[in-house]
Amino acid sequence: SIHKELEEKIARFHQREDAILYASCFDANAGIFEALLTPEDAVLSDELNHASIIDGIRLCKANKYRYKHMDMQDLEAKLQDAQKHRLRLVATDGAFSMDGDIAPLREICQLAQKYDALVFIDECHATGFLGPNGRGTDELLGVMDKVTIINSTLGKALGGAAGGYTTGPKPLIDLLRQRSRPYLFSNSLPPAVVGCASKALDLLMESNAIAQSMAAKTQRFRSKMTAAGFTISGKDHPICPVMLGDARLAAVMAEDMLSRGIYVIGFSYPVVPKGKARIRVQVSAVHSDEDIDRCVEAFTQVGRKHGALP
Repeated sequence: SIHKELEEKIARFHQREDAILYASCFDANAGIFEALLTPEDAVLSDELNHASIIDGIRLCKANKYRYKHMDMQDLEAKLQDAQKHRLRLVATDGAFSMDGDIAPLREICQLAQKYDALVFIDECHATGFLGPNGRGTDELLGVMDKVTIINSTLGKALGGAAGGYTTGPKPLIDLLRQRSRPYLFSNSLPPAVVGCASKALDLLMESNAIAQSMAAKTQRFRSKMTAAGFTISGKDHPICPVMLGDARLAAVMAEDMLSRGIYVIGFSYPVVPKGKARIRVQVSAVHSDEDIDRCVEAFTQVGRKHGALP
């Protein structure tokens, strides 16, 4: 019963008809494309989509198109080419986890409407904190009624460290319950995780204070780091990649930050392209303004020590 209640709550939170739980969003992404798409169909995927979307698409037999990252001209050209297929599905991350940038969902939805396509978004890096009430990028950009399918996680902002889901039209969810292999052939979520996620959704639906505080804290960190001389990738997202370029510099600076009591991770090739090494900082609702200021000060000191700042 608690699992069914959580599915109903997820659908209500996203203002969708129904939802289905998975052990993770990686499983949700592995389970949807194969169940939904046939060799007669086409899927159009952003080239920087999350690995789980890429793997899910690999499992299906649909015709595959990969468009340049957030490039609407390229997406339109691919949609024109895909008109010969029965059904077209545009798949994109709502927010891209490595760069902290946000998909141009308004333009994607306009193109989808023009070329009679469905829109799928992965909201793992948006659910719970983007948008006025934390409902995600479709709420942030005002297209909640135009996005067909949402996959997301219970393991990030919703706090349980595990769990994922698909939410959308009821006929789709009914199909997934019968055809989605990661759902059919794996265990259901542990009750403790279900309870935790359910409570997190209660907190978000009771008040928008948490989502609003996240926006303010994100702005504080990004503006202070930029003023200090750092380059922060992405736009208004709590994932704040501090771009350094050099892999070794990212690694030694992250280690130095840890020695000062601040836990950040350096990313370099092959996780990100060569020459795009960065330290990825994630701002959380539990961070105080003092925490953020201390982090910026530590970054400034470490950056000067290692030559990242003058």
